[in-house]
Amino acid sequence: MKIETLKQRLKKERPMKSVTLRIPEDVVEDLKEIAPLLGFSGYQPLIRAYIGQGLRQDLEKLEQNNFLELIDSLKRQGVEEKVINNALAEITATLP
Repeated sequence: MKIETLKQRLKKERPMKSVTLRIPEDVVEDLKEIAPLLGFSGYQPLIRAYIGQGLRQDLEKLEQNNFLELIDSLKRQGVEEKVINNALAEITATLP
């Protein structure tokens, strides 16, 4: 995930939108029970955390797939593996 996107997502005062979601009653009861044990003020923040966690994992997978497709495309176009490896080393050296 891009750093700027991540910074935006970490802001506490992001705009919110109400949605209606049908969830089985027993699941809601379990969420209400476990939320305070995990340090959440209620079950709705816990649901948001679960959704956010799953979304971040899926976005990371998609970004990784796009990244791997780019590397494969560069190889097919004749870019030497040494050049690709040097570029990857340069990029990863600048990551936090």
